Amino acid sequence: MRFVDYQKGGEPDSLFIAQAESPALTAGKVRVRVRGFGINRADTLQRQGRYPPPPGESEILGLEVAGTVIEVADDVNHWKVGDNVFGLVAGGGYAEEVVVLSSHLMPMPEALSFAEAAGLAEVFLTAFQCLRTIAHVKPADKVLIHGGASGVGLAATQLCRLWGIEAAVTASSPEKLAYCEQNGAALCINYTQDDFAKVINQAWPEGVSMVLDMVAGDYLNRNLSVLRQDGIVVYLAMLAGRYADNLDMALLLGKRARIQGTTLRNRSDEYKSQLVADFSATCLPAFNSGALKVNIDTQYRIDDIAKTHQRLEHNNTQGKLVVCWS
Repeated sequence: MRFVDYQKGGEPDSLFIAQAESPALTAGKVRVRVRGFGINRADTLQRQGRYPPPPGESEILGLEVAGTVIEVADDVNHWKVGDNVFGLVAGGGYAEEVVVLSSHLMPMPEALSFAEAAGLAEVFLTAFQCLRTIAHVKPADKVLIHGGASGVGLAATQLCRLWGIEAAVTASSPEKLAYCEQNGAALCINYTQDDFAKVINQAWPEGVSMVLDMVAGDYLNRNLSVLRQDGIVVYLAMLAGRYADNLDMALLLGKRARIQGTTLRNRSDEYKSQLVADFSATCLPAFNSGALKVNIDTQYRIDDIAKTHQRLEHNNTQGKLVVCWS
């Protein structure tokens, strides 16, 4: 099979197409002919040598795929050859074939193309995990979502709209904020012009139940300042740096706040299986009805793989970048 290889520590233009043996099919898994795969920041970090795959997982880049089942292990009975599927992999997605745990796959909604399905799993499961599994948000809550025009940000905003939750978002340009509004954001804040904490506290003086933050850096105390009591700040990335500003313990204690970090790639297989099952039951029908949609920024050909990493590293996206083999 063909796959996308890379020079560890190299620039995006060091990505190249190579050949490898197809991965072996083992118990509990299915083989998928990959039609498309999504691009994620974890991929760029792994290429840079800063985010190795979990022990025992493929060294090939790629965390989400869409394609067609071409082989099924003897102990798997809920997938068959010819099924169109999408889902999570802990590595190996940038390849023509991938072997996936059967419980980490979902049936591809009929309303979606392979390109759309390729960009669904990572962002929506991450957003679902943060909002529902960790923060337990509920209808009539208010939340603040940083990185509103990112794939996860847009997915989280759509889930909030679906569940009757008001979402405030931050982004860096009027164009990105307009896109966030189209996806259901109730309050849009240009963080290059306004202090998001002041805007939130003026518009929603009662505060928000949750802050979803992939920025980190100097946002910590301002995030706490906009929380209502017993609220939670969930961190899932650190685009502005790994170190936060000096924690205001008075804010933390006065709000009875929680600060939690989360990842998805290095979760246990059992955790991911349950998350996939919960998301499938709760949200998957909404993609056929149109209540939820996958925001694809650009669909690329495999020969243009370097452009996807360049754009992601320059924060030049609105939604998902996906690559299709044909």
